[in-house]
Amino acid sequence: MPEDKSRPPQEQPWENGWAPDTSRAPGTRRLWLAGGLAVATVLACVTAIALNDRPADAKSEAGRQQTLSDDETPGGLISFATPSGSGSATPTGKKPASASPSPSASVSPETSSSPGPQGSSSPGVSAAPSAPAPGKPADPPASRDERSVQAVNYPDRYWHVSGSLVKLDAPRGSESREDSTFHVVSGLSDSSCISFSTHDGRYLRHRNFVLRSEYNDGSSLFRQDATFCPTYSGYSGAVLFQSVNYPNYALRHKDFQLRLDPYGYNTTNRTDFAFRLVGPLG
Repeated sequence: MPEDKSRPPQEQPWENGWAPDTSRAPGTRRLWLAGGLAVATVLACVTAIALNDRPADAKSEAGRQQTLSDDETPGGLISFATPSGSGSATPTGKKPASASPSPSASVSPETSSSPGPQGSSSPGVSAAPSAPAPGKPADPPASRDERSVQAVNYPDRYWHVSGSLVKLDAPRGSESREDSTFHVVSGLSDSSCISFSTHDGRYLRHRNFVLRSEYNDGSSLFRQDATFCPTYSGYSGAVLFQSVNYPNYALRHKDFQLRLDPYGYNTTNRTDFAFRLVGPLG
């Protein structure tokens, strides 16, 4: 019969001197092995992906840089040309069709029609396609062209010679209409600008910055005082009459009196400077 021996206590070391290691949790070695295997697997996958992508990129880059001509393309294959900068491929060996130039859009001058007191529609000033900067003369009307001058902010009032002064009045009888009608002629001192002549042979000129009707004395000063350059006013069909010898001044009405005043970007009451050349009242 086997000899019955009692089991040594667990807290006592074995007879051969070995005792279990209680300083480390059981299964730690397996966890380290599993973690190392997972890291190795991830690195292998990343390396494989990098190696597979590299040849594909090289082939793609080579394909983008190489374009086969019609003679080099094997029969039965379709070659694609490198896209041009405009986004459309140009076939090799063929000249691209030149686009027919589109005609430049021509803007017809804007014509303002202002009904005269007699009920007839009369032409106004033709605005240029691009507005000239202040100080640049506009095209003058035809020589001896009869016109009346209408205020933009008082469309029922016109330039009117009253005595020797020019005022802004409403037309009345035939004599008043005649005094509100002027011959628009080439400028006395600058042919690219205009002058206003009355029915009795006088001219409108500024003197002491007040617009007057006087006979031409033949002097250079008179010719300059009687010459005005129509420029862009900022209002449809209307112009600004700048003085030749005072280029920073323009005609305006103030208290219904025509005079020469400074005009600039800080000017207030700008509509007082805007006028329309309309059909003759007389």
